[in-house]
Amino acid sequence: MDDLAFNAVQAARRISAGSDNTDPLSSVRTLILNSLPAADEPLGQAAHHHFMDPGKMLRAGLALSTGKAFGISTGASVNWAAAIEVLHNASLIHDDISDGDSVRRDRPSIWAAFGRDTALALGDWLIALSFEFAAKAAIAGNNPALVANLSHHMKDTTTGQAMEFETTGYPDWSCYRQIIRGKTAPLFIAPVEGMALLAGRQDIVEPITQYFNAVGTAYQVANDILNILGTDGAINPASDLVRRAPNGVIVTYRNLLVGKEAKEFDTWLLSGDQSAVAKWHHRLLQSSAIKVTTELMNGILRDAENKATCVPDELSHIVRPIQKLLTSICALSLEHAAE
Repeated sequence: MDDLAFNAVQAARRISAGSDNTDPLSSVRTLILNSLPAADEPLGQAAHHHFMDPGKMLRAGLALSTGKAFGISTGASVNWAAAIEVLHNASLIHDDISDGDSVRRDRPSIWAAFGRDTALALGDWLIALSFEFAAKAAIAGNNPALVANLSHHMKDTTTGQAMEFETTGYPDWSCYRQIIRGKTAPLFIAPVEGMALLAGRQDIVEPITQYFNAVGTAYQVANDILNILGTDGAINPASDLVRRAPNGVIVTYRNLLVGKEAKEFDTWLLSGDQSAVAKWHHRLLQSSAIKVTTELMNGILRDAENKATCVPDELSHIVRPIQKLLTSICALSLEHAAE
């Protein structure tokens, strides 16, 4: 559920605005800001600190664009877009606590600025707000199933996050893909699926689900490569190795090891010891792990491209910019890997 590591601001606007000259995202942005607690109320300062930069709002753009394509009312589309966007931001606040990330959108993260208790409470408060928006969208669209749909995707996202903490050892490729699919895909699927439910277009749910599962996996693998190379913007190079967070390059490296070295690396991963991070990072960089992982990433990217062709034509204007962004971040990881 990490924020996209590449600049998607203009793409998000193109997705939502289509051929119009206005920016429909402004309605979502205004709705969210007007719904936050006042600065002098509990959580008010923290909430306004977080939303001072609303982020790329790519998910809101997907909801608005899909709603427009299907002729969904503005009230339903805007509230559904706000529901997804607020739930995404709640997940970011909670993720920063779990990951120990002290910076979010070039500003101190909520837990770093206001403490963990406030960050937990604000995340919970935003989850409640997201369901309030979903209920309003359901009323405007005359379809109460929207609320259950949001709950379904929230559970999938939370399950993906929880898998990081509940595994007894470092994940293999199968487990890794389940984790990143659960963390990344649900809140990209939800914006489109919600509008499809209101339009009675359940036929698009399966191709959209398969497409965004592939997109989420390819993006995360690309970002994992940048993390290990120390070019993903994280404060510490190879922060995933430091935190023992699921990372496709680390998974690949483990698969390349045999015998004594494999046992030594597994023991170190499970120990939590920080003293040998530099040693293992150097060994990983000297191995073929990044080369093998980039080949895997390219295969997943081709899979996403194939699945994009199965998305109905009326949503092709959504898929095109997503594919362009995905191709860009994969190309960036390849460029840095070749340096």
